[in-house]
Amino acid sequence: MSAAEARTRFETLYRAHRAPVLAFLLRRTDQPADAADVLAEVFTTVWRRIDDVPDGDAALPWLFGVAHRSLANHSRGHRRRLRLVDALASALGRFTRTTAAGDHPVLDAALAELSDVDRTIVTLTAWEQRTPAEIAAILDLTPGTVRTRLHRARNRLRTALEEPSASRSAV
Repeated sequence: MSAAEARTRFETLYRAHRAPVLAFLLRRTDQPADAADVLAEVFTTVWRRIDDVPDGDAALPWLFGVAHRSLANHSRGHRRRLRLVDALASALGRFTRTTAAGDHPVLDAALAELSDVDRTIVTLTAWEQRTPAEIAAILDLTPGTVRTRLHRARNRLRTALEEPSASRSAV
């Protein structure tokens, strides 16, 4: 079959059978967009296998078979994506802070007193367990500068954290 004949045959099949195949898919999917995606897969298969599509009345059942298999593939892919999303959420849960902002207002206030760079250095060290060399690469600083800023920032943070407890014990 020539390319022009294949195109004409495909267009004829599409015009004649798009609506019943779409109706078939709409009744078997939760979202119309999913049905449209599967319909596109069905007719992609038709284009690839145009020589295998039976002639006449046998074409529609063949298309329903392709739609059925395409829908099964779509459902398997959807379930696989859901499992991956769950796995990703679980993995992300292991890597997030153990406390949320606002859980420790004294710590949050003390961190807020630091400059942005110093706060980043402290949190990359404490929360992400990064070394001064790694932090230097992240912030485009030298490792020596990171170590110095970390030392000074820790001292300021320690002082800020000790002040509220001293004022509470005096009350």
